Amino acid sequence: VFVLMIASYFYLHSRNSEWPPHRNPPDLLWGTVNLALFLVSVIPNEWYRRRARKGDLRAVQIGLVLLSLFGIGNVVVRYFELWHLNTDWSIDAYGSAVWTLMGLHVLHLVTDLVDTIVLTILFFTSLVEGKRFQDAEENAAYWYFVVAFWIPIYLVIYWAPRWLHA
Repeated sequence: VFVLMIASYFYLHSRNSEWPPHRNPPDLLWGTVNLALFLVSVIPNEWYRRRARKGDLRAVQIGLVLLSLFGIGNVVVRYFELWHLNTDWSIDAYGSAVWTLMGLHVLHLVTDLVDTIVLTILFFTSLVEGKRFQDAEENAAYWYFVVAFWIPIYLVIYWAPRWLHA
């Protein structure tokens, strides 16, 4: 879906002489802050993923708390980011494309955040069993998906309008 939406974005660009149409591109600050948060979050994510493979309860607890905090931080920054896109979803096709890309990523971000918080709570109960460590590992893998897809979305939303305009 992300790839199709990015392709749609560039198709729409090819049909317009001005891109973004009649407005400035999104402000770079909040998107770049979010990119930095995502990239830094990979460090504790990988650490706790490796510890989950070894069944290290304390490390997984710490890792899940850290990733929950990163996820909350990303959602908070995303809130500010949405206010600085310099477009609205209902204005034109450009706005719809930008907001759809952001919305799809927000959906995955929030889904992973909820899963991470649920796992965090679970790992602080007596319900932790060996198979739960596999759940933690899979959660870490999904976070990589969320981070990995933010990079091309960031480039499309924040840099493509600047590169295509030049």
